[in-house]
Amino acid sequence: MPLTLAPAGAPTAVAAPMAFFDVDETLIAVKSMFSFLRFHLERRGERPETYDALVGQLHADAAAGTPRHEINRRYYRLFAGERATELAASGRAWFEDALRGAAEAGGSLLLAEPVAHLRAHRARGTAVVLLSGSFFACLDPVAELLGADGALGTRPIVRRGELTGEVVGPMIGGRKARAATAAAWLRGADLDACLAYGDHASDLPLLEAVGRGLVVGADPVLAEAARTRGWQFLDAAPGH
Repeated sequence: MPLTLAPAGAPTAVAAPMAFFDVDETLIAVKSMFSFLRFHLERRGERPETYDALVGQLHADAAAGTPRHEINRRYYRLFAGERATELAASGRAWFEDALRGAAEAGGSLLLAEPVAHLRAHRARGTAVVLLSGSFFACLDPVAELLGADGALGTRPIVRRGELTGEVVGPMIGGRKARAATAAAWLRGADLDACLAYGDHASDLPLLEAVGRGLVVGADPVLAEAARTRGWQFLDAAPGH
């Protein structure tokens, strides 16, 4: 879901804040990439053991010390040769299924307090942008449901309509901070007036890049940074 940018030309910073949100376990109660992969493989007719083997290898690589950004790249290689349009359709079906499954279990896929903040930002006219290591198949339906102005995720390389298995660059860590800085500049927003929400230590550069960070949940690295900087904590409980 592309971000709507200001007209071409060098913008002048004005007091027009933006709100940047991580997605997985910040707005939704699942890790979208793995949840989607399981659903997509089942939809494609794969046996459950296929998912277990693929994800087990990624977890083993992470435990062996493979950097987070490289794990992200290896994940996207699993989709080499798949058509982007089919992945987008599968993503919409996944999200509808996840919403329905959570509701039938008496809960919600959405995290109540962060989503309430997002909706309050929208009501005030604040531009809302999602930033995630996930990709279009997962992010576009989330952004549409929540009314975000844009979603910037990891960009798979697509040739002749098919994913090559490689990505432009994982939207993780410092890339989120740089994406937020660029988005604020392009829209003429005052970065010091912007806010960012995250739940994981890898979101720290994003939260530090803006005027005010908000921490979802109890990640120890973010919790320490929040205590030092006076950032607000939000509950990570799903809605009902």
